[in-house]
Amino acid sequence: MGVSGLFGLVNTRLIIGHFGTDAYAQYGLLATFPNLMPFTDLGIGAVILNAVAGSADPARDSLVRRTITTAIRVLLCSALVIATAGVVVGLLGLWPSLLGARLMEGGGRTATLCLLVYAAALPLSVGQRVVIGLGRSATQVISQGVVSPAMTCMLLAAVVTRTGAGNAVSVYSYLANVLVSVICVVVAWRATSPLLREAVRDVPRVRSVRGVSIRGTAGPQLVQSLVIPLAFQTDRLLLSHLGAPDALAQYNLAATLFNLLTQTVMVTGVAMWPLFARARADRRTESPFRPAAAFAGAGLLAALLLAGATPWAARVLSDGEIALPVVLVGAYVLYVAVEAAKQPLGMYMTDPRGLQFQVGPVLVLVPVNLALSWLLITPMGAAGPIVGSLVSVVLCQILPYAWWVRRDLRRRRAGWSGSDGALDGPHVVGASRAAGDDVGEHDPKEPGAVPDPVGDQPVVSPSEESHHDHDERR
Repeated sequence: MGVSGLFGLVNTRLIIGHFGTDAYAQYGLLATFPNLMPFTDLGIGAVILNAVAGSADPARDSLVRRTITTAIRVLLCSALVIATAGVVVGLLGLWPSLLGARLMEGGGRTATLCLLVYAAALPLSVGQRVVIGLGRSATQVISQGVVSPAMTCMLLAAVVTRTGAGNAVSVYSYLANVLVSVICVVVAWRATSPLLREAVRDVPRVRSVRGVSIRGTAGPQLVQSLVIPLAFQTDRLLLSHLGAPDALAQYNLAATLFNLLTQTVMVTGVAMWPLFARARADRRTESPFRPAAAFAGAGLLAALLLAGATPWAARVLSDGEIALPVVLVGAYVLYVAVEAAKQPLGMYMTDPRGLQFQVGPVLVLVPVNLALSWLLITPMGAAGPIVGSLVSVVLCQILPYAWWVRRDLRRRRAGWSGSDGALDGPHVVGASRAAGDDVGEHDPKEPGAVPDPVGDQPVVSPSEESHHDHDERR
């Protein structure tokens, strides 16, 4: 993450110095556009991660294979919808109305092209989920380190050959991010062979190879993915419409600096997801409160150190054209600490019960954050949306999450200390069910039965019966 951050600072300097602040503002708007659409995987990422992390042998687990087959089918449909929507919006000329007046001339065509690249790479994101579920988050992080150097190479090539324009900068970022998915697919393919090969082979066999039921996990995750962008990823849109002319550029530069920390915190937090999933599969209780305190302290310390270097960094990166207000830097310092404290709590709440509970607080958070950001932009400028996010996260996520986790820890400890070791009724065979996921739930009356996602009728195959016997012996 440090190496990636250094290259990111170089990229910022190249964009501002050779393409101008207008190109940098548009790049910040379009490069983060996928953050407005985390719902594009329809919650399937959580299902893959829980299934892989909760399986003792994912490479030969038929339930994991069917889960990935289902995921690829869903992502292919989602990619088609995204590509179609991008082309339609571009043909109708609606991008300036959707993204604000900060788009450069030809920015609409650039936005459409960015969406097409994003849609083409969407099915490949299965590899990242599998890698994280295997407990190899470090591999995924290392693959992300390729993005910024690749972006630097493209920018340098455009500067040297004088063939690139300001609109091309955003497309470069999308092409660079495709490399992450490609690397993770290769790693996952080799680490779980023959899992991905068989899953891809089964994708077109819709009738002979049924999918799995994913509603319990994917449903809550999808709801959150639909509403969270309205709270956290609309800051640039609000500033584009309501802020002063220099507010969006200030926000982009501050985000470039402090996102080095927030991204590190989030990636480290996601690495805890398979740990908690594995603990549920092994019927162990792992409290997230001590990691949350450690995350908050480390995040605050790192943010304070970065804040001390911010005036120099802003002057160097923007060639003295952009100055960051003190209130913006201070708001980001506190936001990093709060976001760090939230991560372990959220990663603990990744079973269906926890994901379902998160929906309520998130639905409350959206109007609270939007209202605060809207009201604070005028008096606080670029810092307004950050302060709004800070307050809303504490009130609508950290406090209710902590309350739920405390109750769930007591419930699990009481349930697992019983004579039969059961938590929620009779013991259910299968690593995926033990992990708390709804993928691969077996009917106790029908060994090897997998719920039909359409009619909830069990579908049994000889290969799955033998796999079920293997699970019982394990």
